Amino acid sequence: MFRPPILLPPCVGLVRTAGLFLLGTQTVSAAVPGFSTKDFLNRLFLGDLDETRMTFVAVFTAIALAIILMRFRKEVKDLVDLRLTVVRRTESQMLEVTTAIAEEIKLQPLLHKVMDICTDILDADRSTLFLHDPGAAELWSNVAQGIGTHQIRFPDDAGIAGDVFTTGNTINIREAYKDARFNKAIDKKTGYRTRSILCVQVKAKNGTPIGVMQVLNKKGGPFEALDERRLKAFCAQATIAIENAQLFEEVLTIKNYNEAIVESMRSGVITLNADGRIAKLNLSADKFLERPESMENLIGRRLREVFTDGNDWVVDEVSAVLLGGGLRESLDVPIYLPMGDLDGVEPDKEAQANLSILPLSDAKEERIGCLILMEDITHEKRLRSTMSRYMTKEIADKLMEEGQDALGGTEQTASILFSDIKGFTAFSERTGASETVAMLNDYFTVMVDMVMNHGGILDKYMGDGMMAVFGAPFPGEQDADNAMKAALGMFRALEFFNEGREGAGKETIDIRVGLNTDQVVSGNIGSSRRMDYTVIGDGVNLAARLESASKAYGTRLLISEFTVAALHQDYALRQVDRLRVQGKENPVAIFEALDSYPEGAIQDVPALIQTFDEALQAYRGQRWSEALQGFEASLAIHPTDRVSQVYRSRCDIFSANPPPEDWDGVWVMTHK
Repeated sequence: MFRPPILLPPCVGLVRTAGLFLLGTQTVSAAVPGFSTKDFLNRLFLGDLDETRMTFVAVFTAIALAIILMRFRKEVKDLVDLRLTVVRRTESQMLEVTTAIAEEIKLQPLLHKVMDICTDILDADRSTLFLHDPGAAELWSNVAQGIGTHQIRFPDDAGIAGDVFTTGNTINIREAYKDARFNKAIDKKTGYRTRSILCVQVKAKNGTPIGVMQVLNKKGGPFEALDERRLKAFCAQATIAIENAQLFEEVLTIKNYNEAIVESMRSGVITLNADGRIAKLNLSADKFLERPESMENLIGRRLREVFTDGNDWVVDEVSAVLLGGGLRESLDVPIYLPMGDLDGVEPDKEAQANLSILPLSDAKEERIGCLILMEDITHEKRLRSTMSRYMTKEIADKLMEEGQDALGGTEQTASILFSDIKGFTAFSERTGASETVAMLNDYFTVMVDMVMNHGGILDKYMGDGMMAVFGAPFPGEQDADNAMKAALGMFRALEFFNEGREGAGKETIDIRVGLNTDQVVSGNIGSSRRMDYTVIGDGVNLAARLESASKAYGTRLLISEFTVAALHQDYALRQVDRLRVQGKENPVAIFEALDSYPEGAIQDVPALIQTFDEALQAYRGQRWSEALQGFEASLAIHPTDRVSQVYRSRCDIFSANPPPEDWDGVWVMTHK
């Protein structure tokens, strides 16, 4: 650190000259006999002298005065030269300081450099720059000298720094411990002794206060007015550099944030400059393109050099945008991969993508390039294709939108449909394996279409049976009706299916269906290696039991009382029984949907429903003779009615062996 030499005032030079004069009188006294220095001085200033001596004295006095003037002039010249040297040195130092801080663009290193320079040019012990945090209304610093890497924060109106920040006044304290505003607790905590303080406000270019600069303990004494001016001048220069560094840090933060967003995107992003060269692309784009080069080697390449092998249309679309066109979108378009024209590799697969090409313009609305957004939908399209085999397009689309959340374990109400082929074991033995598999493929194609046409999803195949769900994962008010319509549609489709088989000379088939609406648990169920979306619970089990019970009652379509309660439309239903299935205590009323029979198979459906219902009431009242007559009447209406035949047999049995008095009319199902 340069320190100027100590400059003496001109009066000191006069004193030195007077000393020379006395030395001269001593020399004259020695040369003139009879005169001592004392006599010479007395006669010179008090007594008379002869003419010769007067002349000598005059000459000597002139010489002495000349010596004094020359000496004074030299002292003044030296003083001026030294002052100019100090000024030039200070100006040079301030220029070096300005250059040094202007060259630093990063905020934290800049703040450290500002502190070091400020401490140096003011010949102080340490300094601190407190910046303002408007959001927290605080002054803070993490570059204060003497505190290491710790951060200081306090209210922006507290203490000496807060006073300077809020008022704009400069505070110059010669003795800190005599000033009431000084907080002695900090010195006690750190072991530091504060003597003098100089604190000034730091302003932005627009005059807004952005913080304060505080300098402590000037070496050799308190801070002077010159120090205040130098500190203010330094702060004015440092503020420009700080604002630039803050702006750079903000821009860098935004840049890094935007790049992080782009890199995290699953869609590929490619930016092109005005002449169609690749300026930037993210990792997703690089993976999608499957180029043999690394991502860095693609930067600067022309797009037409990359999009080749049948992908030239992309270049044409980009060219249209670069020439002034607007947004261009291409949905579900083929991209041929890999793009390996550079090493002679031909594309071996076709990927599907959604492409959006957006123009990029500067602040003057001049075209500076474009952006290509590539969404790889190859996997999604395959997944949709797979899902469409099990559910409707609408449900598949909704599942794709909802994602994993829609497939999590949830408890909800759904309608479950189970179907089975009657006598399938014997059928397969008669027809053989090849014919059985061919029949099942044709059969399931027709049946699954019926399910999906009514908003259901195929849960699983079980040999010759299948399970479908209506209302999961997305429940609706019409789920029970949709399940009912799907089941009835299956029987109508079965008629056409059998007509085709009869025409081909093949054996026909018949099916049974059970339907129940209840609370189920839906979700992805399985192991870590393989999981399937399905529904489980008592509601599912009951639907399976109803399909199985159809065999005992000789019915086509049995539905539970819960499904009946959930129906909004009218159907030809008759109550068949109150059934207690295996593993359940509470009985369930079950109904047969007579709409499942071909048109004309039952002569008078309303009469059959009424007659059978009256006979069922007599049966439950243990009026066996009356019940028997009623079931006979039902058979008269529908001679092949298997349910009436079952009850006729029961009446014969109970007539001979009456049930207990507490019998509730419930039939217990002893098998699954």
